[in-house]
Amino acid sequence: MSGNMIVICAPSGTGKSTLLNRLKAEISDLVWSVSCTTRPIRAGEVHGKDYYFIKPETFEKQIADDEFIEWAKVHSNYYGTSKRFVDEGLSQGWKMLFDLDVQGADAMKRIYGNAAQVIFIEPPSIEELEKRLLARGTDSQEVIAERVNNARRELENKEKYDHLILNDDIDQAYQKLKAVVERILT
Repeated sequence: MSGNMIVICAPSGTGKSTLLNRLKAEISDLVWSVSCTTRPIRAGEVHGKDYYFIKPETFEKQIADDEFIEWAKVHSNYYGTSKRFVDEGLSQGWKMLFDLDVQGADAMKRIYGNAAQVIFIEPPSIEELEKRLLARGTDSQEVIAERVNNARRELENKEKYDHLILNDDIDQAYQKLKAVVERILT
């Protein structure tokens, strides 16, 4: 393995997507790992760029064929990371960037050990997280409640990751994230 693996994980609504978009715009040699999902496409998302949006039956066949490094059913939808994509990228020396939930980050650590550097982004509080999810306006009350409950569990284990960044101010959080990524890449 000659490439780098930077895994960003965070509870839903923590600002992870905003931070990742800035990171991808500023560090152009990062290769984005596009995950597969069965969740519906959201406004502004592009198939093959944001996710590979696939049907549940196709995803289940890929699970049976052992085509994923990790996969999980989260918020009633499947998500997964392609083995072939990652292994080829590492062998070619890519600086790979992953956006995974904690289950996915844990699976990457189990398979790749310290080669997978996990950065956990945490919200300032559960209350602030819930406000952000409501303001986003993309999910039902039931989904928001599920995401908040999941966040509580995820935050209990935040210390096990390689790097921890508090997102109480998006600009400060981004500067910390960028500094961590630059250290990993050198």
